[in-house]
Amino acid sequence: MATQFTTVVFDLGGVLIDWNPRHLYRKIFGADVAGMERFLAEVCTPEWNARLDAGYPFAEGVAELLAAHSDQAELIAAYRERWPEMLGNAFDETVAILREVRRAGYRTYALSNWSAETFGITRPLYPFLEEMDGILISGQVGVGKPNPAIFREFLSRFDLWPEKTIYIDDWDLNVAAASALGMTAVHFYDAAALRADLRRLGLPL
Repeated sequence: MATQFTTVVFDLGGVLIDWNPRHLYRKIFGADVAGMERFLAEVCTPEWNARLDAGYPFAEGVAELLAAHSDQAELIAAYRERWPEMLGNAFDETVAILREVRRAGYRTYALSNWSAETFGITRPLYPFLEEMDGILISGQVGVGKPNPAIFREFLSRFDLWPEKTIYIDDWDLNVAAASALGMTAVHFYDAAALRADLRRLGLPL
């Protein structure tokens, strides 16, 4: 190895996979972009979705919102019924980096906030996921990033040394949490910047 690192860990949504609820709700709201953004900020909020990612059952989460926002029942129901429409393509340039890292001899893993219910739908759609050495999602352990507990569980489950691990994520709080546990954390902006960051760390890309 050219560096002290042995392992590279990727977040999924925003890094390798284009997941975004707007892919679905643009179809529903059409030209009413402000209405869509208001719905995603006030009803099916990021905080609510984070609870789903951490293992809260979709059926209960949807029922909870329906009770509070009965006038928006169809919009809320679509979050579960049409969830696959929130998935876009893989980010091919980042997938290419993942594959180069593997060919260079590094182990590759994924650590992501994702509902276990919807990951079962997602995984078959992105064959590159089967090339990785392991995947841990928040829905499997009942806690999400940036909680240090999921990082500790990840390191323990795959028997990884944090000081030999590079962690890549597009959210600054997750980057900070990984760094605090001794990993070398890289804030993802785009594939070109990631490639440059990994080269600076000594990876032969």
